[in-house]
Amino acid sequence: MTYYVTTPIYYVNDEPHLGHIYTTIAADVLARQARLAGEDVFFLTGVDEHGQKVQQAAQARDMTPLALADSVVERYRDLWPQLSISNDDFIRTSSERHKRGVQAMWRLLQDSGHLYKGMYEDWYCVPCETYWTETQLKDAGTGQDKLCPDCGRPVQKVQEESYFFRLSAFQDKLLAHIHAHPEFIAPESRRNEVLRFVESGLNDLSVSRTTFSWGVPVPDDERHVVYVWIDALTNYLSALGFPDAPVPKYWPADVHLIGKDILRFHAVYWPCMLMAAGLPLPKRIFAHGWWTVEGEKMSKSKGNALRPADLLRDYEADVLRYFLLREVPFGQDGDFSHAALRQRYNTELANDIGNLLNRSLAMLHKYRDGRLGRAATGHDADRALIADVEAMQRDVGEALRVQAFHTALERISAVVRHGNRYVEDNAPWQLAKSNDAERLDTVLYNLVETLRLVALQLLPFMPGKAGAMLAQIMGEQVMGTVGLHDQGGWGLLQAGHACARPSPVFPRLE
Repeated sequence: MTYYVTTPIYYVNDEPHLGHIYTTIAADVLARQARLAGEDVFFLTGVDEHGQKVQQAAQARDMTPLALADSVVERYRDLWPQLSISNDDFIRTSSERHKRGVQAMWRLLQDSGHLYKGMYEDWYCVPCETYWTETQLKDAGTGQDKLCPDCGRPVQKVQEESYFFRLSAFQDKLLAHIHAHPEFIAPESRRNEVLRFVESGLNDLSVSRTTFSWGVPVPDDERHVVYVWIDALTNYLSALGFPDAPVPKYWPADVHLIGKDILRFHAVYWPCMLMAAGLPLPKRIFAHGWWTVEGEKMSKSKGNALRPADLLRDYEADVLRYFLLREVPFGQDGDFSHAALRQRYNTELANDIGNLLNRSLAMLHKYRDGRLGRAATGHDADRALIADVEAMQRDVGEALRVQAFHTALERISAVVRHGNRYVEDNAPWQLAKSNDAERLDTVLYNLVETLRLVALQLLPFMPGKAGAMLAQIMGEQVMGTVGLHDQGGWGLLQAGHACARPSPVFPRLE
């Protein structure tokens, strides 16, 4: 069974920031979870290098667009391993394989009869790469400038020859698809936003430019450059070998993860393009929210933009991964606070998980020389813990299937809290004093087995720290073969199994 997850391709006119990290970590968790479940996974990320705003950014720095792109690409390539990102491919829109894919998509649209040539006379926002009609725009305070409804910056009046895509022809088909597949666009607020936009009427879309040259040439008409969003969206296919594989192995995508600012392009333009080309639509498009920092919008002028290098200097990658997906329901806006990160880390990771791991393995070594005994199943407390752990595994899988990362992590945390209560309620130190060997063996076994399955579920979120937990419980040699399909059940640790002495995985942050 295949699983295909993508991030947006990130613009090269700026350096990586918190938003890029957020989307990419989320995609990585989905990819790692699917691999643990035994699925054949393809995880794609990359960069969007074409378009007028990249050309302008390059000119401002006295560079060629490709030289600018080359310099920024390395920042992403260097960053992702530091965050334990396990992408299978990294697509660049300047690559020859991508250009071939874009031109093949163009020909499919042309052959289907859904492209025609005309004159474009209206407004264009260069930063958003979005076309607007007069009625869609709002005036500036002076009444002189027209401002983009999305970003609030001035738009340009454009008059040039252009190819158009018959977007209007797909209005009813797209509405029918959205209604027939409620899971297609998430969260629900974004689905409703798209429905309102489509129901208000779709206009044909200008899909080529002649006033700049940095892009993919239109086949057989090289005065025109393919509109950057037709170009960019095709990356999801070109990275898979399209057009050599007309319907590539991993297509359709299981989920496109995007920011809410590019929802329209992915949930309106992209499916209409695919329908015109006769290709299957992605199964799901999930638009997440934006982050503020300490209650304020991130901006260079305020100096509060969080640079990845600074974050990784202050926090381990796994800590960032955990906090970003735990703090805010995916799909909602969130606020990054250093105090909130430290509080959540110390409470849930250091105090709860770290404490349960350290005390359980310490007691196992103190009372049983580090080796597990046989577990009996006679007490209600045992059955309740086992049932909770087994339910957790199902619940985490179900939560991640709908990108509810915070729900999955809360479910894991609930089991950890249950484990700590189980320690207090069963008091292994008292069992050791009373020489109740069978009961002591059972309690210690249940604690270690709980920790093993907690660590297994945490692996996609915190591959380093969860891996360190598993290494202490199972041994270093098993780490390359861990999978939910063969190690996700309760009771797989055998009597006599030796665990390592505890070593702190979650030291407190002061």
